Amino acid sequence: MSDSLYKSPGYVIAPQPRASLPVQGSDQLFPVHRVFCIGRNYAAHAVEMGHDPDREPPFFFLKSPSCLTSDGRFPYPAETSDVHHEIELVVALGKGGENIAEAGALDHVWGYAPGLDMTRRDLQGEAKKMGRPWEVGKSFEKSAPCGALVPVAVSGHPTGGAITLDVNGVRRQSGDLNQMIWKIPEMIVVLSRYFTLQPGDIIMTGTPAGVGSVVRGDLMQAHIAGIGDLSVRVV
Repeated sequence: MSDSLYKSPGYVIAPQPRASLPVQGSDQLFPVHRVFCIGRNYAAHAVEMGHDPDREPPFFFLKSPSCLTSDGRFPYPAETSDVHHEIELVVALGKGGENIAEAGALDHVWGYAPGLDMTRRDLQGEAKKMGRPWEVGKSFEKSAPCGALVPVAVSGHPTGGAITLDVNGVRRQSGDLNQMIWKIPEMIVVLSRYFTLQPGDIIMTGTPAGVGSVVRGDLMQAHIAGIGDLSVRVV
């Protein structure tokens, strides 16, 4: 077969489409550069995962932008028997920078959305025991379902409000955004010390207690007060 079938102008193979998220009330898309996720950012979730809830230095991991999906479907992944839901507030940056000052950190935020950090918990647990990275448990295909972004001009900057997740109509996760250990400006500040943040970077800000397994056929319904709702079917 001719190599020319795989080529694209300027590239040796055709590049993949740019990852993006829908914008509420618009037919335009928000282009995504990177997906940063903070770990154990709600005290009760830290406890349920067997960790000290005290305010320790924050740590982050990455999901690939290709993990994002907004079609309302979550394909149950391979090589696992224990996939967990984690409802999170998603922060989308419209401006980047290094060593960002906390006083101006929120000026870098373009908008917010509800999202899910789906996790192959059994594989993540194995990686933890062996001191290995978490990507196999966290950064797999379609592991980051997200709702439409709400521009800051519409939502403002949330500092509190309910964050919940129901599975098949039964409440699983319930918390308040004011329970985040590291607040949104602080996360931006810390990340900007280690990375040159870019427009299009997004931050998944952690999950409240109540994470648990889902199976094929389950309907996950997420809600964040003042931001919106997200319904995702496990298929």
